[in-house]
Amino acid sequence: MATIDPIGSYVAQWGEGPLWWQDRLMYVDIERGRVLQLDPLTGEEKMWDVSDRVGRVGTVVPRSDGGWLVAGDSGLHFFDPASGETKAIVDPESDKADNRFNDGKCSPDGRFFAGTISLVKSEGDAALYRLDPDGSCQVAFEGVTNSNGIVWSADASTCYYIDTPRREILAFDYCSESGQLSSMRVLLSTAAVDASPDGMTIDSEGRLWVAFCHGACVVCYDPKTGKAVHRVDFPCLETTACAFGGSNLDELYVTTGIHATVREEHAGRVFCVRGLGVTGVTAHAFGAYTTPQNRRDD
Repeated sequence: MATIDPIGSYVAQWGEGPLWWQDRLMYVDIERGRVLQLDPLTGEEKMWDVSDRVGRVGTVVPRSDGGWLVAGDSGLHFFDPASGETKAIVDPESDKADNRFNDGKCSPDGRFFAGTISLVKSEGDAALYRLDPDGSCQVAFEGVTNSNGIVWSADASTCYYIDTPRREILAFDYCSESGQLSSMRVLLSTAAVDASPDGMTIDSEGRLWVAFCHGACVVCYDPKTGKAVHRVDFPCLETTACAFGGSNLDELYVTTGIHATVREEHAGRVFCVRGLGVTGVTAHAFGAYTTPQNRRDD
């Protein structure tokens, strides 16, 4: 029997982008422009306010040579949690005042993929971008409205991606050598859930776990069949993103936000789900190549 518990004391206005790294949960509070780190074992919480440099911050990922990488209103930035200093990298949509960076993650070959969102819901006006370890930034996929969850299969040959208004999970062939996405197709529809697909993670069996904004749930899909195989319900509407963590990667951490009109006791808290009987996969850092599972380097 799975248990669902709020953890930590921080209440985010809009929690997002959870990622398990070095025995800590990293995530962001988008609207307050804060980067957070939580130790579930001790309850220790750390917070960095980057709103004056980054603005609203959509995601955070670790760097292989130390420090983190954040994406937000003013583009992509390196961030040093020890000093609190940031260094601007690139802002590919500096001409679009109504867009900002949203969710993003690193591929197994160390590239950072992060997409933008049109805050005025201008269809197709946002994009998914790829930042390579050499500092170059390219458009990876165009015609996006609200870029959200992104993950890779165990062998790194497939990339799964969510552009929220589509209410679908897209799949691409992925080339680790070039970082190119190709052969886009619709993997499955999420329309059976009357809510918006948001952040996403993948488990060790290749199943996709999707948090539904306005839906108070996380749903697990089998990409082989396109069917929902499990659902976890939560006591607050704005379930925004999820990540496996814990010492055995068998705990599901879920970020939440505060609903605009509905008052909920634990809204904005991080939830920990234990007892699901599944495990996740290790997160990837920017600039660090990880040999994909099921692939040999001869």
